[in-house]
Amino acid sequence: MRITLALAASLMTASPALALDCYEDIGCMYDHLISKSQFRRLSCQNLWYVRNNTYDDHGYCFVTARGQAEFDNSDCSITNAANVPLNNFERRNIGRIKEVEAEKGCPR
Repeated sequence: MRITLALAASLMTASPALALDCYEDIGCMYDHLISKSQFRRLSCQNLWYVRNNTYDDHGYCFVTARGQAEFDNSDCSITNAANVPLNNFERRNIGRIKEVEAEKGCPR
């Protein structure tokens, strides 16, 4: 099942080799902190997608059926989420997403 974000604009490319996700209503995960109030406007499904799409962009290999159904593991190289090379903005934004997911009671 492919999740389509109503708020997703399109992927912006910082360089030809690296595609980074930016979303119309919340901006880019990699270049600024996104407020929890902005994340609260997203559904649980979209929070899950934004969070995991960031991991996917950095080569994470998904082990859950849901992650494997949504993301292509053919180009992955990192099996431990703690080893995914996220920058400080991405790491803090993912932390905020997890907090909002917990507040909303989103399934894990």
